[in-house]
Amino acid sequence: MNAAAYVLVSALGFALMGLCVKIGDARGFPVMQMITARALVSLVLSYWDIRRVGVSPWGNNPKLLWLRGALGLAALIAVYTSLTRLPLAEATLIQYLNPVFTAFLAWVFLGERVHKSTLTCLMLGIIGVIIIVNPLDFGGQILPIDAVGIGVLGAAGSGAAYTLLRYLSRTEHSSVIVLYFPLVCLPVSVAFGWPQFIMPVGMDWILLIAIGIFTQMGQVGLTRGMALESAGRVAALSYIQVVFAALLGIIFLHDTVFLNTFIGGALIIGGALISQRSNHLHAATRVEPPGPG
Repeated sequence: MNAAAYVLVSALGFALMGLCVKIGDARGFPVMQMITARALVSLVLSYWDIRRVGVSPWGNNPKLLWLRGALGLAALIAVYTSLTRLPLAEATLIQYLNPVFTAFLAWVFLGERVHKSTLTCLMLGIIGVIIIVNPLDFGGQILPIDAVGIGVLGAAGSGAAYTLLRYLSRTEHSSVIVLYFPLVCLPVSVAFGWPQFIMPVGMDWILLIAIGIFTQMGQVGLTRGMALESAGRVAALSYIQVVFAALLGIIFLHDTVFLNTFIGGALIIGGALISQRSNHLHAATRVEPPGPG
């Protein structure tokens, strides 16, 4: 497979993960139970990967590794909550604000430069979200502001997790960093979500496992695509996830994509592409997937 194929597989994987979360919510599964399912699958696959590469699972900086896992969990809770309350395409679009938060936090904590393109991305992203929310009812749908706010918090949490990931990548093996995410997610999601868990029946088991498998599919595809192609091109290709999410929402969830979503989405994606293009030219940042973990 070439880089484009890997990135398309990644985008489809992340979009299918979002669809499974939406279906799981409709079937009554709480967010924490779906996070538990994802963490369990991720733990098994991550442990297998650690054994394959033959590195110590505990790393060189366990405190920051645990913190990275905690930030990823906080972001994941927000992302999954927004998916349960917003249409699939809109919830996916909001997560593409995370490069702005990553750039800002990298400037504060890692000393990386903030380029004009990042400020442009921030401005276009804010305008795009306002248009999608449609608070003045210019036609189309009006989204609940609190749900959109949760989605933005998810993007911010993802940005924080990615910033810490970049710092840790200087001293830690990537497989170790990935492992700490389910190590945090699994016990916390079980401890806080157990009273609300419901027993899966029949195909529900496949649905819950699919959340973890599609997430892994997205992460592996993106990683391999980045190894074969420039960051700027991978960034451009990864935005096909929004198209996949919109189509899956229309086909399986009977969503309607309104004009304000197209306009706002174009601004968010346009701003993110400008930022990623500039970051690639300045070799300042790397492409990150639109979600935590």
